[in-house]
Amino acid sequence: DPFIETKYAAYMLKYDSTHGVFKGEITEDGSSLTVNGKKVKFYQERDPAAIPWSETGAEYVVESTGVFTTTDKAAAHLKGGAKKVIISAPSADAPMYVMGVNEKTYDGKA
Repeated sequence: DPFIETKYAAYMLKYDSTHGVFKGEITEDGSSLTVNGKKVKFYQERDPAAIPWSETGAEYVVESTGVFTTTDKAAAHLKGGAKKVIISAPSADAPMYVMGVNEKTYDGKA
């Protein structure tokens, strides 16, 4: 997320307003988060196309900044090597799938 620092991201993961306090261990070092011993690179890049997803092995990216919510804007992640982008906010032009409601209509093409 280009708009927050790793320290705040670690805090939000540890103290989630919906799920409560995470019982595992979360630490940060300024460029990554470590969750229960698993290190996760943390990018603060404002241009999604500049994030090297292919270098990290990421295939699926969850776009949750609330900024890149159209298909064209979210597609910038594909330039960095992501294979699919999931937009976690309402979109003006991307299809919306809700678990338990219409997820079975997803055909893998969008």
